[in-house]
Amino acid sequence: MKHYLTCVEETIKKHWDSPAISNYGANTYTYAQIAEQISKLHILFDKYKIEKGEHVAICARNSAEWCIAFFAITSYGAVAVPLLPDFLPQNIADLTKLSDSRLLFVDKNILAALTRDNLLGSFAEFDKLNGIIDIVKYGTIDSCGCEVKVLPEEIEAAFATRFPKGFTPADVKLASDELDKINVISYTSGTSSSPKGVMLPAKSLSGNLEQARKLVPIDENDKITSLSILPLAHIFGLAFDFIFLFCSACHIHIFTERPVPVRLLKALSDVKPAIFLTVPLLVEKIFRSKVIPTLNKPVMKFLTAIPWVRQAIFKKVRSKILDVFGGNLGKFGFFIGGAAISRDVDKVMQRIKIPYAVGYGMTECGPLISYKGWAHPTIKNVGGVTSPTLEFRIDSDAPSRIPGEIQVRGDVVTTGYYKNEEATKASFTTDGWLKTGDMGIQDRTGTVYIKGRCKNMILTGSGQNIYPEEIEDLINQLPYVLESLVVGRKHSIIALVVLNPDAVKAAGISEAEAQEATEKAVLALNEKLPVYSQISRCEMRREPFEKTPKLSIKRFMYN
Repeated sequence: MKHYLTCVEETIKKHWDSPAISNYGANTYTYAQIAEQISKLHILFDKYKIEKGEHVAICARNSAEWCIAFFAITSYGAVAVPLLPDFLPQNIADLTKLSDSRLLFVDKNILAALTRDNLLGSFAEFDKLNGIIDIVKYGTIDSCGCEVKVLPEEIEAAFATRFPKGFTPADVKLASDELDKINVISYTSGTSSSPKGVMLPAKSLSGNLEQARKLVPIDENDKITSLSILPLAHIFGLAFDFIFLFCSACHIHIFTERPVPVRLLKALSDVKPAIFLTVPLLVEKIFRSKVIPTLNKPVMKFLTAIPWVRQAIFKKVRSKILDVFGGNLGKFGFFIGGAAISRDVDKVMQRIKIPYAVGYGMTECGPLISYKGWAHPTIKNVGGVTSPTLEFRIDSDAPSRIPGEIQVRGDVVTTGYYKNEEATKASFTTDGWLKTGDMGIQDRTGTVYIKGRCKNMILTGSGQNIYPEEIEDLINQLPYVLESLVVGRKHSIIALVVLNPDAVKAAGISEAEAQEATEKAVLALNEKLPVYSQISRCEMRREPFEKTPKLSIKRFMYN
């Protein structure tokens, strides 16, 4: 297995003068400039006497500078600790301390938040932290009581001294063969009583990169473009929206703001990405508000029943959808991860031949567990193409009939959780398999089908197991539904439903009429459900559900 930093170095040297990463609508870095900035940060680390294996945290919005900081940390031999910029300021402070970070990179937004909450002074009390660093200017914002305070001009002067004849490809030395060394500590949550920092060795990111390059071979000479919107502090965005595309010589445009639809559509039009990584929510919104209502009109149903007319209509719809995303996704298309895409949207995307692929994984696997190419995607099927570094098994006496927990093991799997032996022990079986937390069955061909999350499973009074995701999938296909959540309360199954105001408006009916029709339709779904999992009541909600940074519903808030 080749270390991913070796791939990074090779890409930089081969495409030296080409554009590599841009902040959308702002500055662009060539591969040469990225290598220079990495070298300058190495000088900063030298001044702070950072040693191999020590931790450096990054808490900033997505940007080219975030990417440079990450490469600088890991190629120096330190451990990167990405923190989500959506964390509350106190969470950022707590995780910086918990992770034993020596330095903390921040942008102006995080600095303003820490200042507003009067937290900057508290960092001086941390035993390990020596400084808070400006991720753009590379200067010390706060020395946290440490005697070292680095100014940007000092870095520039030291860089000029170190490379008096100029910086050339021969000066780029990022490669490493230390695949077993911890490379990243990823905190997916900052709000629990004992947040888990997933420790990933370099071979985890390297194995994921190797697999991605095999599954999605991109010709480096094509110099394709991408628009990156996934959180870089999440492993899905880090591994594939950044590292994989960078090593494929793709010109990455970082969307530095929150992906508000109007701004995002403008960016897609400007960048015209050839590949687009996203979460299901964005795609589902577009299909449920525009595509599915159009195809469900009586006249369209009649026309699409005629084979030669259907083909022409689907071709036109496909073209319009791809145009919305910049018009250049015909070859590589969408790559969807982070959650399962809903069954109704999945079905329509396949019918009109929208190119997309689905990935299944988790942070603890860096993240890929399984992948389905766009020629044969299916949301519940995680078999077929899997990572060669991973093995599957189902923890069940009858895996083909009785759902059990999906468990995996292999080179890309985490070594455990930082300073949390209890959580590490609980996440692995005694014979070394990682518990994914997902329930599934496996057929005779080895294909695995996900049933739902273990912790979401509802156990009825009669001992029956109910997987709420399966019921939600049916509810979300109803005409006026934006999203839903199925919970168990007092031995009853309750459906919490949020209406889609755009769909209601398009239908020309009142909200009250839409609510009444939806409640009836939800309860009518009981005809398709086993007796033990039938819905007792439907509760309508006016506000969308609270989401995590990767746009999953915070289920614990509604039980």
